[in-house]
Amino acid sequence: MKCAKTLKKNAEKLKHKLIEAKVLSRDYKAHIGKTHIYFPLSKEIKGLDITDKKCEKIEKINMNSGSYDQVGDIVILSQDAKKSDAKEILKRSNIKVVLRRKGNYSGEFRTLKLDYLAGEKRKETIHKENGVQMKLNPEEVYFSPRLSTERLRVASLVKDGEKVLVLFSGVAPYPLVIAKHSNPKLIVAVEKNPIGHKYALENCKKYSNIELYNEDAKTFTHKEKFDRILMPLPKSAEDFLDNTKKLIKKNGIIHFYDFLNEKDIPDHTIETIKKHIKKFKVLHLAKCGQYGPGKLRICLDIKLT
Repeated sequence: MKCAKTLKKNAEKLKHKLIEAKVLSRDYKAHIGKTHIYFPLSKEIKGLDITDKKCEKIEKINMNSGSYDQVGDIVILSQDAKKSDAKEILKRSNIKVVLRRKGNYSGEFRTLKLDYLAGEKRKETIHKENGVQMKLNPEEVYFSPRLSTERLRVASLVKDGEKVLVLFSGVAPYPLVIAKHSNPKLIVAVEKNPIGHKYALENCKKYSNIELYNEDAKTFTHKEKFDRILMPLPKSAEDFLDNTKKLIKKNGIIHFYDFLNEKDIPDHTIETIKKHIKKFKVLHLAKCGQYGPGKLRICLDIKLT
């Protein structure tokens, strides 16, 4: 089928452009190549690199209410979902469990209470994305399947031989995708949630260049200084900037995540960072999806100067 081709580092930008133009196909998955991503199109659009590529068809979930996320073979429905929705979803061969949110993410580790609705009576699963897989329980750890394209974008930016630090690393989705799609010398991952850390240890067994620490990112120390630091904690990453700047190399890059109203992008985030880091330049602004009405999750890539 006809696809829009782009380098992995530009994937999120192109994806949003296609969504805004209403030409991104919702029936097929993007095809991930070695250096490029191919987004399936519902119709062609001028000014893009268009090519033919085979894309996997998406099995759609038909529901009467709410939205959902799929983590491995588990579907998580919104709070207003009905049991009739669960029965319909279980007809899909790749879905074994249906859960329902009981509220919003809460607590120090941003976890989510989930009600069992149907299927196998478990909450642990193996999630696959971007050529890697990870075991997790979505009730005990924070994990968003909606960030798969963003994780691949960041991985595509990592240069050979870099030393990378991932704070708030959870079950290690960022370290795994980076290890799979780039060639860093070292990836250090820090996660305070002991359950998330336990899953990360299991998920990263085959990667000798990933170091995992069950520590607080606010006080974490390491003998190395890092070329690149990821801070995927949008609600309170600012609280960790003072320690982060002690760990970054001169001219190092920070990926700083934030939740912002559209009208405040990116000025509010820039001013937040300036309270802690005086000299830096903005390399890129990535919009990583909608968090609420008029509110987006963003990543500001900055380079210290």
